[in-house]
Amino acid sequence: MSDEAQLLDRLLAGEPNAYKELINTYQSAMQAVAFAIVGSRGADDVVQDAWLSVVRNLDGFQRRSSLKTWLLTITANSAKSRYKQNRREVLLDDLPSPHGTVDDERFSSDGHWLVAPYDWHQDTPEALLTEEELRKCLERTLTRLPELQSSVLLLRDRHGVELEDICSLLKISLTNARVLLHRARMKVFATVERFEERGEC
Repeated sequence: MSDEAQLLDRLLAGEPNAYKELINTYQSAMQAVAFAIVGSRGADDVVQDAWLSVVRNLDGFQRRSSLKTWLLTITANSAKSRYKQNRREVLLDDLPSPHGTVDDERFSSDGHWLVAPYDWHQDTPEALLTEEELRKCLERTLTRLPELQSSVLLLRDRHGVELEDICSLLKISLTNARVLLHRARMKVFATVERFEERGEC
């Protein structure tokens, strides 16, 4: 039995720790979906409404999709129902990154470096401090991304949601999702390169 199936069985049995585990596992992904649809001001309320809906409808979950997909779909529906927003249109002319850009030729088709930046992964106190500074720098970059770029990047790279599912949740085309993901990744890569070359965020 998979971990997800075991977790679902524990939830249906009413185990309190199972609910804590569910929230800890999926809260940030649900927040990313809500943020993409309603923005920062309404995201918390949407996620709260979604959790209430999850609790009320857990008995009816028929396991036709993954638990993650079900939760994110409920979140997306909660956002659309609560705020009744019109479908978002992706702007093809995005604002420039505050860190500049990095040429596409620096990366392979799967988004990885062809030539990696300097290696900062060492175990000295100085290196660990540098890693913490870089982490904060990357988090700052994420907060500056346009909402849809940030959400697509977080859902795909941090939470492992497939692009097709992201398209369904956010009501965007696959082409737009790929453009959003590519632009977001390029800005993150530019941040890393700037930090490594100049020690600046």
